[in-house]
Amino acid sequence: MTVREVRLTHPDKLLWPDDGITKAGLADYFRAVAPAMLPHVRDRPVSMQRFRDGIRSEGFFQKDLPRGAPAWLRRVEVPKRGGTVCHLLAGDEASLVWLAQQNCITPHVFTRRADRLDRPDRLVVDLDPSVEDFAAVREAALLCGEELRALGLAPYAMVTGSRGIHVVVPLKRTRDVRWVLDWSRDFAQRLAARSPDRLTTEFHKDKRDDRIYVDVARNGMAQTVVPPYAPRPRPGAPVATPLRWEELEDPALRPDGWTLRTVLGRLDDLGGDPWAAIAADARALPAG
Repeated sequence: MTVREVRLTHPDKLLWPDDGITKAGLADYFRAVAPAMLPHVRDRPVSMQRFRDGIRSEGFFQKDLPRGAPAWLRRVEVPKRGGTVCHLLAGDEASLVWLAQQNCITPHVFTRRADRLDRPDRLVVDLDPSVEDFAAVREAALLCGEELRALGLAPYAMVTGSRGIHVVVPLKRTRDVRWVLDWSRDFAQRLAARSPDRLTTEFHKDKRDDRIYVDVARNGMAQTVVPPYAPRPRPGAPVATPLRWEELEDPALRPDGWTLRTVLGRLDDLGGDPWAAIAADARALPAG
């Protein structure tokens, strides 16, 4: 197997200035977390959230691979209206390190794999709080899981490193994107109806009151999601962290409780990624 070396320019550039975390530190993290992270990003088109001057500056999203990207990087042409977009496929450690070289703090990935871009193998329910009440978000995730299990599906939970929780369902690739999006919208409405005082599908923030937004828009064709172990451009360098389902019962759980500096210790303590077997739980979405 070829071992590729990625040269970092300006390795001492501070990406998280208040935390002293540099571009080299981000690259080191990606190398270390690669065994756990790669199964969740491999073969999925990547959109890069880049911060050329660290998180104090305004970041930007880039879908197309930039000019001069190494020829060895895997890529895929994704159709769009009027043409295509050439996305990175980050399938190995060197690809993750190359993302650090691009000052890409957070890679975002498709819910579909490159060999069948029309067929999702993940469904994502994003529980987005309107107020700082994470206990309510945990309760909403538990309710979401209860509803999904009643439908014969296998829910997994991840704290996002920001404010909320993603409930992720592994899917057999039997339905196209439009079908999965329509199904997820129907599910979100049914879930919100179970607890209308706490949950809502209202898109407009000024109409949500204090309720948690059950967001399923990430299941659409042009959408991406934050993958497990992706750092976030927030103070402290929090990391999107997969959970064991029972951790949702822990009142000490925080959405940003693990960071670039601590999540590797969590993996050691757990003996590996709690989502390591997620693909084996893939099931077909029920009709209706």
